[in-house]
Amino acid sequence: MPSRTRKSQHPSATPFDSVENTQEYFKLLAETLLEVEAELDLELRAAHAANSVRRVEALHLVLFKLKKLGEHVKACSPLLNDLRSLRRLLLNERAAVEETKTR
Repeated sequence: MPSRTRKSQHPSATPFDSVENTQEYFKLLAETLLEVEAELDLELRAAHAANSVRRVEALHLVLFKLKKLGEHVKACSPLLNDLRSLRRLLLNERAAVEETKTR
């Protein structure tokens, strides 16, 4: 199994190269989901006003799926925190962070 190097030694090339980058990605995704949900609420009101039954049903389904995705994204936050803590423990990063703070 290849050894993992510390984040500071190699810059990240993708949003998933480090736990911190993944956390930031999920934070942005959660914010985007909220924005899209607000936009869909407006579309839903317009569809109701136009008496477009099929569009209303479709938008309800989209909102449902969007909310489910949002729940999954929120559930990732504690898992990513745990992974970050475990990585720090395994790589002794916590000692390096504490050492930097005391200087």
